[in-house]
Amino acid sequence: MAMTIHIDIVSAEEEIFSGQANMVFAPAEMGEVGIAPRHTAMLTRLKPGEVRVQMEGQEERMFYVSGGMLEVLPHVVTELADTALRAKDLDEAAALRVKERAEKSMIDKTSDFDYARAQAELAEAVAQLRTIKKIRETSGR
Repeated sequence: MAMTIHIDIVSAEEEIFSGQANMVFAPAEMGEVGIAPRHTAMLTRLKPGEVRVQMEGQEERMFYVSGGMLEVLPHVVTELADTALRAKDLDEAAALRVKERAEKSMIDKTSDFDYARAQAELAEAVAQLRTIKKIRETSGR
């Protein structure tokens, strides 16, 4: 039996996933991190993107997180996400609308324009669309 690490993916609303994994990949603020069993302890912020969970004998599971914190201990990984969704639950049409609205806001600046908010919405929408694209690519294999 291969070594595993326990992973919990939790949003403010609910627990999205809890289980054993061989490997976990997450979008840390400084770049994607890969976490294997017995990984050294680490605490880092997450940026919007895709979380991949590899489990022995099963298809890789994908999730979307909009940001949050990642805590890694030698036998447990906890992802506390602002928003977390199963990748299959992402709404491509909604993500495209948010992306277009954010891009338009950044071009048509008004007096009440919040550049940081528009930039954050754009980053989240692009990360969701990237996750949807990756799901399609892996499903087509």
